[in-house]
This record gives sequence, structure tokens and C-alpha cells, in this order.
Amino acid sequence: MPDSPALLVIGECVADIVRLPGEPDRVHPGGSPANVAYGLARLGRATTLVTQLGPDSGGRLIGHHLASAGVRVLTDGSGTPTPAATVELDDAGRAAYTFDITWTLRPPEHPLEPPQHVHTGSVATALEPGAETVVDLLRSLRAAATVSYDPNVRPALMGDHADAVRRAERCVALSDIVKASDEDLRWLYPGEAPEQAAERWLRSGPPVVLVTRGAEGALALVPGTTLSIGGPSVRVADTVGAGDAFMSGTLHALASYGLLGERGRAGLRSLDTAVLGEVLRHAVASASVTVERAGARPPDAAELAAALADAPVAQA
Repeated sequence: MPDSPALLVIGECVADIVRLPGEPDRVHPGGSPANVAYGLARLGRATTLVTQLGPDSGGRLIGHHLASAGVRVLTDGSGTPTPAATVELDDAGRAAYTFDITWTLRPPEHPLEPPQHVHTGSVATALEPGAETVVDLLRSLRAAATVSYDPNVRPALMGDHADAVRRAERCVALSDIVKASDEDLRWLYPGEAPEQAAERWLRSGPPVVLVTRGAEGALALVPGTTLSIGGPSVRVADTVGAGDAFMSGTLHALASYGLLGERGRAGLRSLDTAVLGEVLRHAVASASVTVERAGARPPDAAELAAALADAPVAQA
């Protein structure tokens, strides 16, 4: 296996207040970028998270959670309150969110060690003024690092629709790997099939675009090829963090194939179909472990290896 790259995630931490009918509230560590960082560290990847984390109970909970997996956390020193989200789950475990979030990220207090890969997305790239700091960091790092992006659309926080689309397309153009759900794409481009929107993103620069489709699995698009993979049959506890586990599984697999970092960028642009299929299998297997248990609890390396034994095969 190639040497493990240094991975940097930039984005929000959120205290998820999970609410089920007739049950007391439960507070889970969350935030899409934080979940991705946690998932990567659980899989043995050296991972740093640049974020805002408040000196409050939510911040302490999330800080301990990230540290338990080995994530190195860098903050901007602002001491702003930790964002919160109320997650209401229906009888099928599907999540609906309401938010109490301020995102004012400034450059971190301590200098960043140059990473080989940078991941961002979600609120961090949608909510100003912090979103501008994130984009500036991407621009400063991408010459020597590959970049991944997941819009993880939260309509209540996206503001004006045209501005939201512009911000998303700006991040797509800076990225090497883009992942979005079919719901994300339907919100960004109403009336357009998600596959068509993904193909347009592919033409705008990134060599790999991934589309998750819930229980129906996922698509992977590279120039000239689209692969699809079904979702494994699992018993769903809830879907919190499933897309983030898909993302960490994707990046873990790409790192294993030496496809992250400046040297890996050329490989992404000539990605072998068999390798792309294995990346999809890792991503779907990672998400399948997560949905089988409550909260954003992605697999460790041993759990992912076990899940791969039952993961479906990607098809052209």
C-alpha cells in the first residue's frame, strides 16, 4: 500500500440533538466535515480538522469524540458557540434537520502543515462569512493537494438559491472529487435529472463525480464512463452520517490506491474502471455499517473489511 497521505478536512462541527417520537432527546457529535474527519481517522488515516469548536458542553462532547479516533483539531481561536442541529427521525429512520449555526471561520491559529488531500463541504462552504475563508484555503492548498467536496445541501441554511448554486459550482471547479446526493442535485437544479447535473459538473473540471441515491446505491461518473452500484440489504437504525461515511470510505479507498495528492491527480484523470468499482464498493460498505446503528458512527478498518464481504459489485 502507498504511504498514507496527510488528510485535511475543513468544516463545521455540530452537536446533533436527535429526537425520536416518545423518547428523550439524545445528543450526538456531528457536522458533515467533522463526521468525515472522524471516519477517516477510524480507518487509520492521519487526519486534521480545521473548524470552530466552542467552550461549551457541545464543544467538549465533540472534542472528546474526535480525539477518541485520533483526529487532530485546529480552531481559529474565536471561541464561538458550538453549532447545534435538531435531528427529527421518522419511523424509517430518515432525518430532517433544523439548525442553530453561526459560521465565521477565520484562518486557523497555527500554521497548517501542507496536506496531500483536502476535503470540505456542507455548511462550511455555504454560510458566509466563513465560506469565503474555506474557499481561500482551498485555493492556497490545491496546487499540491487533491481536493474533494460534498455540498450536503441544507435548504434552511442555503440562502438565495442562485447564490447557493454559484457557491456550489465554485467549489466544484476547485475539486478533483465531488460527491453529492440525488436530493442535493434536485435542490440545486430543480427539474433536471441528477445524472444530467452530475455530468455537467464532470465537464466543469473534476475528474470524478459521485452521486448517492439512498437505498438504491450510488453512481460514479468519470469521463466516458458511468458505474452504478446497488445498496446492500441492511436493517436501518437511522441515516444520520451515511453520506459522510460514504465520503470517508471513498477517500480511504482512493488513498489505498495512491490516488490522492499531487502525484495521485493524474491517476484520477485516467482512473481504471475496476479501481473505480472498488472505490464505490468501499464507499457503499462504509455507509451500510453506519446506517445500521444510531448516529454518525462510521466503521473502523476491521468493520469495513467485514462489510466489504457483502458489498455489491459495481456495474457499467
